[in-house]
Amino acid sequence: MLSFILFYCAVFVNGKICKDPKLAKADDFFTSGLNVGGNVFPKFGFTLKILNLINNMPGLNTLGISIARADLEPQGVVPLHMHPRAAELITVLLEGTLYAGFLVADGANFFKSVVRFIYNVGHKKATFLAFYNSQNPGTMAIPGAILASEPPNIDDVLAKSFLLNKTQIAKLRTKFS
Repeated sequence: MLSFILFYCAVFVNGKICKDPKLAKADDFFTSGLNVGGNVFPKFGFTLKILNLINNMPGLNTLGISIARADLEPQGVVPLHMHPRAAELITVLLEGTLYAGFLVADGANFFKSVVRFIYNVGHKKATFLAFYNSQNPGTMAIPGAILASEPPNIDDVLAKSFLLNKTQIAKLRTKFS
């Protein structure tokens, strides 16, 4: 029995050690902070606060849950992005009008690799919660991945792909560096 307990306490799930249930505390199942905005992304007009339940609520490790709060100014946008390890559900709190768009590259495999954006089409700030079915959904911002990657994508490939010239590609790169 002792070897089982030692093994159980040393199991890593999503990079975190699973907590022995006998050592769980009430604080392992409580968090706060969704009542306030988070990090500011002024270029796009939104703030984002991610409540990563692995770190904020360790009692929920392995349950595959994450939550984020975003405050989106009028005409603000959460730019084209994807979550490689999760589906996303958004819920507008109180007021606001959002347009959530999805670009599906493979209709037969709809739930994987969906590129999405969220745009505030209203005249008031919109606050919403995003729920993910992964405790580590990951995020890939598409414009940054294309224009600010390391090593950089080849200018000629980008120019030909977007039907632009290399000067236009260089100008776009400056916005994401």
